[in-house]
Amino acid sequence: MDLASVIGLVVCFAMLIFGIVSSGGLASVIDFLDPPSALITFGGALCAVLTMNSMADYVNGLKSFTLVFKSPVLDTPGVISKIIELSNIARKEGLLSLEEAAGNLEDPFLKKGIMLVVDGTDPELVRAIMETELVNIDERHKKNMSFWENLASMGPAWGMIGTLVGLINMLKKMDDPSAIGPSMAVALITTLYGSLLANWICTPVATKLKVNNNAELTVKEIMIEGLLSIQAGENPRVIEEKLKSFLAPKDRVTAGEGGGEADG
Repeated sequence: MDLASVIGLVVCFAMLIFGIVSSGGLASVIDFLDPPSALITFGGALCAVLTMNSMADYVNGLKSFTLVFKSPVLDTPGVISKIIELSNIARKEGLLSLEEAAGNLEDPFLKKGIMLVVDGTDPELVRAIMETELVNIDERHKKNMSFWENLASMGPAWGMIGTLVGLINMLKKMDDPSAIGPSMAVALITTLYGSLLANWICTPVATKLKVNNNAELTVKEIMIEGLLSIQAGENPRVIEEKLKSFLAPKDRVTAGEGGGEADG
C-alpha cells in the first residue's frame, strides 16, 4: 500500500475538519453539509465527465482511483541487474540460451522482448514492436489521467453553477433580511465542494497516476535498450553503464551489483 497517498488524503480531510471545528465548534460541521449543493456539484461534475467518455472508459476511470493506494512494483535497479545477468548468459552461451532464462521471468514485457531476440527478429523490428506496446500502455494510462484531470476542471465549474443558483434564490428573497445570510452560505458551499473535489481528490490522483506511469515507462525503456544491446552483442559492462544512465546517481551502485563481468 502507498502510505503517502493514504496519509495525504486523510490528513487533508482532517485539516479541513479541524479548521471548521476550531472556529465554529463541532456542531458547525452540520452547517457544511448540504445535499442539494452536493448533488449539483458532484452530480453535475461526474455527469459532465461521463459525457466526455465512453461508458467503459468512464468506469475504468473511476476504478483507477484505487491505483493511487497501490505501491507500483518497480525495482529499476533490479531490472538493470537482471538484464546484465542475461547479457552475460548470451555472451557466454549465445542468444538461444536466453530462451530458457526467459522462462524464469515474471515481467511479460521483458519476456516478450527476449523471445523476439531469441527468434532472430531484426533489431529494428524488435524496437518497433516493443515501442508500439509501450505507446499503447501509455495511451491506456493517459485515459485514466485524463478522466481525473477533466473531473478536476468540472468540479469548480459546477461549484460555480451551484453558487449562481444559490445567489439567484437569495436575490429573490431580498425582502427578507434574515434569509440573506443562510442563502449566501448555501450558495458558497457549492464552491467549497467544487474546490474540494478538484484539489483534495482529482488533481492529486491525476498527478499520482502520472508519476506512476512515468516510472513504469522508464523501466520499460530500460528493458528495450537492454534487449537491443544484448542482441547487438555489446559488452555487459557497456550495457551496464548505458542502462545505469537512466538512474539517479544514488541508485547506480545498487543497479550494478553482481552485474557486468569481464570479457570472456
